[in-house]
Amino acid sequence: MKFVVTAAWLLEHKEDKNLVIADCRFRLDDVQAGDIAYRTAHLPGAVRLDLDRDLTGGKGEHGGRHPLPDLARLAGKLGELGIGSGTTVVAYDDQGGAMASRLWWLLRYAGHEGKAYILDGGYTGWEKAGYPLDSAGPAPIKRDFRLQVRPEMTADVEEVRSKLGQPGVVLVDSREAPRYRGEAEPIDRKAGHIPGAVNRFWGEGRGTDGAWKSAEAQSERFADLSRDDEIIVYCGSGVTACPNVMALEAAGFTRVKLYPGSWSDWISYADNPIATGEE
Repeated sequence: MKFVVTAAWLLEHKEDKNLVIADCRFRLDDVQAGDIAYRTAHLPGAVRLDLDRDLTGGKGEHGGRHPLPDLARLAGKLGELGIGSGTTVVAYDDQGGAMASRLWWLLRYAGHEGKAYILDGGYTGWEKAGYPLDSAGPAPIKRDFRLQVRPEMTADVEEVRSKLGQPGVVLVDSREAPRYRGEAEPIDRKAGHIPGAVNRFWGEGRGTDGAWKSAEAQSERFADLSRDDEIIVYCGSGVTACPNVMALEAAGFTRVKLYPGSWSDWISYADNPIATGEE
């Protein structure tokens, strides 16, 4: 898949002067775990970007559990870590690429002009391959990240509301099927899905070996969708929807948007409709 690089490729290119490796490990059930893991061991030269601290903004009544960060602040942070507008970035985590994909998406949304990739297999695959690890802090060369925000990449709650049931618009729910159907909801206070949404669990973008599926296989996952349609992707809080955005774009879909607030934002409005079961 064009947005993914292998551990072997990264081993060969990790010393490239215009490449930055980003450690995005994070656990919802232990928000300190990613920082602790990074201090213990990380890929050589990797900088640290935390979901809560760096890739999420302040929470309010609306906006969901992981609202988008202040982009000026994010641009400053990226520049401090050596990520400029044209820098090649390889992001990794140890949760199948979900957190790394959030950075991949944010870079593009903020106007990053360089290449951005996800490390296939993440930290676990790199370690399993016996490749080198480090615990030292990096010394990045500061660069200028110039913001060029692409608002067309997102849909907010008003847009989603206005397009419910509209021909030519498809909502894709990226959560696991029991959450989509409303049978279980371990995180958010209401269960179910946005009416009309189809379910495509983001984890199905990877094979049983944990590697990302090819563009052809991604096309098969979304074979019932038209490339002429506008596709709005959501999940619980706008994080695990990002792997599906990546998979859709790799499969050749060009009209793909992220609903950043996702389900946790949708249910913060009392009058928003909720569906359960299969569509």
